[in-house]
Amino acid sequence: MKTTSSPLSESPGRAGLPIHVDALGAKIAELSAHIQAATYRLLVLIREFDQRHGWHNQGARSCAHWLNWRTGLDLGAAREKVRVARALEHLPRISEAMNGGEVSYSKVRAMTRVATPDNEAELLGFAKAGTAAHVERLVRVWRRVDRATECQEARNQRRHRYLRAYTDEDGMLVLRGRLPADVGAAVLKALEAAEEALYQKQKLGRATPEDHSLEDELTPGKRRADALGLLAETALQHGFDSLGDKATAADRYQVVLHLDAEALEEDGETGQAALESGVRVSAETSRRLACDSSKVVMRHDSSDRTLDVGRKTRTVPPSLRRALAHRDRGCRFPGCGLEICDSHHIRHWADGGKTKLDNLLLLCRGHHTAVHEHGFGVRLHPDGTPRFHDPQGRPIPVAPPPPRLPARPTDALRTEHTERGLRSDPLTAFPTWEGKAVDLDMALMYFLPDRPQLETTAPSC
Repeated sequence: MKTTSSPLSESPGRAGLPIHVDALGAKIAELSAHIQAATYRLLVLIREFDQRHGWHNQGARSCAHWLNWRTGLDLGAAREKVRVARALEHLPRISEAMNGGEVSYSKVRAMTRVATPDNEAELLGFAKAGTAAHVERLVRVWRRVDRATECQEARNQRRHRYLRAYTDEDGMLVLRGRLPADVGAAVLKALEAAEEALYQKQKLGRATPEDHSLEDELTPGKRRADALGLLAETALQHGFDSLGDKATAADRYQVVLHLDAEALEEDGETGQAALESGVRVSAETSRRLACDSSKVVMRHDSSDRTLDVGRKTRTVPPSLRRALAHRDRGCRFPGCGLEICDSHHIRHWADGGKTKLDNLLLLCRGHHTAVHEHGFGVRLHPDGTPRFHDPQGRPIPVAPPPPRLPARPTDALRTEHTERGLRSDPLTAFPTWEGKAVDLDMALMYFLPDRPQLETTAPSC
């Protein structure tokens, strides 16, 4: 019977013979150290690119979005790369260790959550001695008892809140989000109240057959889903009149723009545009605001007295907007995809452009502004594909081509590190941990001698 072995165990050595498994492990460890050193150089470049706003010059919403578009990095991982890159600027010891391949990116990522110039030397010693899992555990406990960090986390919760909704392949609506703790508590209380209302309705025998079938096992998850539906129906039925005057609530949230017709023309110089408050806005800003908006035509006499007011009409009607949303599925600017968008006229309606699907494009507010006011441009090719360009006229590809690498990139990496004076071997990043259980409480006593107890009430944030 013919047996097969792992392709790794058959990797040829210099003489064409299989490499011994121990030597194979040594090569993995050595190459990993080289990769960590290269990752540090990558982080340094990311930090400089971020500080110089290179991402903004290419139309990206942030450095992380640029990394996602240009390098194919997951957006969450890209945000972490940017965060770590910024933190390392003020942590010279950790930077030096990573530059030499002594600590992995995983360890550095964890350390930068709590490291300061005052404690980085001790943290680095712990990281070199232990594994990445040890460092992660230490940092998690550290953050729990660091009251200042908890206050900052409360602010971060507000900053990073979101709620997304999309329809799955089977037609079910999927919700995903992150809410600050206090908002989350309010949502849960509302769901509990709705669940109780449904329970009382069923208890009194007023549940309709549509509420749930007898064959349908009413699990806690299903009860909560029914409760969310009840919340939505109740809100739509009663509205939000208690928040303000129901007759004028919608109009209070409109931005009113007064402008001359010439202001909307592409080469118009004489027209003026101003907000209701009297603040002047540029011609391009007025073109952007008028690109996808409601409009009301008011006629004035020579003394600027209003003679009549026309009906409010939509530049892009709802039916066309639905077709546009179905076609584009979010912002079409390369690397964006944000779902909350404006309808952009590729050729502005004031210049004779038609409000038709082949002249419309979804753009998020940031990229809509970039196209109208920051010199970016877009043209629709005959095949219906939008082509964007930057203010210098250079095309912005939807998916940038990968860079060309040398024939043997690993050897090139080793050679470059050798020329820079880096000497990595299989033991460069080897931890000194001897297998004993890690006493996190003792470690925290060393790092935070004046730390509060875990049960201590955190200060108000």
